[in-house]
Amino acid sequence: MKRLRWIPAMIVVTMLAGCVPSLKNDTEVVQSDAKDKEEATIIPNMQIDDQYYRTLLPYKASASRGLIVSNIYSKYDITEAESGLLRLSQKAFDPGKYFFQEGQYIDKETASSWLARSSQTDDGLNPATTKSMSPTERAKKAPIYLAHIVEQNYLEKAGKNKVKLAGVSIGLALNSIYYYQKEDYGATYEEPIPEPVLTKQGEKIAAQVIQRLRQKEGLENVPMVVGLFKQQSRSSIVPGTYISYGIVDEGSNKISEWKSVKEEYVLFPTNDSEENYREMNQYFKFFKQDIEKYFSNYTNVIGTGFYQDNKIKKLNIDIPIKFYGTSEIIGFTQFMAGAVIDQFPKGLKVEVNVTSVNGPEALVVKDANSSEPYIHIYND
Repeated sequence: MKRLRWIPAMIVVTMLAGCVPSLKNDTEVVQSDAKDKEEATIIPNMQIDDQYYRTLLPYKASASRGLIVSNIYSKYDITEAESGLLRLSQKAFDPGKYFFQEGQYIDKETASSWLARSSQTDDGLNPATTKSMSPTERAKKAPIYLAHIVEQNYLEKAGKNKVKLAGVSIGLALNSIYYYQKEDYGATYEEPIPEPVLTKQGEKIAAQVIQRLRQKEGLENVPMVVGLFKQQSRSSIVPGTYISYGIVDEGSNKISEWKSVKEEYVLFPTNDSEENYREMNQYFKFFKQDIEKYFSNYTNVIGTGFYQDNKIKKLNIDIPIKFYGTSEIIGFTQFMAGAVIDQFPKGLKVEVNVTSVNGPEALVVKDANSSEPYIHIYND
């Protein structure tokens, strides 16, 4: 068994507290909005990692907060629509230079109006329908393509003690399946939307959104990143991903080139025979067999691999268990952490969450190229 590095609860709390910036070392600056109103804000001194943006304080929630929960099908897509847009934003806004703020320009009323059909509101971005169209006709000829709009703002320093808006990212969450009913309270039917159609419609909607944003005070000239996010089905337990993105240059009102995004989430174990997944699927099966051999008192082992450019970058594993004793959970976690080291490639980041009906029980994280996992037993 490999040597394991344990992190007791007290140490974990201390580490997390260390990630919270000390106000003594933070920078207090003035933020100006589109109407030249100024307010004091704080730039955290600490940046957890060079891939994460520092967030201005006090934290400002999105102007359209709450809509994403009702408009996007699953919690997996809700998370990925936002985190995926953060990754795309790095292509234009360097995390070392820019600061993050949730979107402040598209408010809830505006977003709701834009998400409607053009026959429902004057500025609806989804296809119009008529009363004479049957539900099936709507599904085939005029499905709702746009489900939600995610906005993110990026600011930069403007002088010694000021920050200003320097960029905007927009994520357009698109439906890959249109759900409809032929009669009230009747069965729900599905109409798949082919990706080429979705991409074409998404690019058309993006052009309209860009034109509208350029008309807003403060957004006339800032660079923009626009991404097309393809939602998964309601029943999917893996998130969708962005399928393409484009950059709107400073002062421009259009995207000159759309670029493909090669990202994908894959569920393990998988029956997919594609070569990209075959080797990782074998590693996962060996890991699963190790768990089954020594510990039978669990529900299942499910893995979700995140792929970029056809290469796996991270593997998340969820293990729901039925154990009740603390000693049993500790023993299981210790064995499982060793199996993570033994069965998966050293260069792969692996995170394992062990849960029960009582909530989270244990966390194991093996960073890429690390020979020792971090282990935390909750409530120990």
